[in-house]
Amino acid sequence: MKDEELLQAAVVARNFAQAPYSHYLVGAAMLCRNGRIYTGCNVESSSFGLSLCAERVALVKALSEGEREFDRMAVVISGKEIAKPCGACLQLLSDYAPGLILILGNLEGEYERLSISKLLPRPFGRGDLLK
Repeated sequence: MKDEELLQAAVVARNFAQAPYSHYLVGAAMLCRNGRIYTGCNVESSSFGLSLCAERVALVKALSEGEREFDRMAVVISGKEIAKPCGACLQLLSDYAPGLILILGNLEGEYERLSISKLLPRPFGRGDLLK
């Protein structure tokens, strides 16, 4: 699957975002190694700490269906800026998909590819818990 196709799946997922407070709509599409795609959108709560990012929704959907091997994830936001996952999303992605390639884009069709390790170079992980 081409990056542009995965980005389009994230654009479609973004249409389902529930962001009544920030109006910041985000869509994500996770491509598993077996070719299956799991999508997610952000879902906000009036208790802001309970809000869910699109990246975490897509990852948790995939994990809850038994997926364990991931290839790429596309993330799309509105506007001219390129999407940037938050620290919580990067941590969870690092825990479950450390070799993941992120395709970060916008609705203008611009995007860039980055590894999790580029965005979170020194993650906290299982090894830190065993020390």
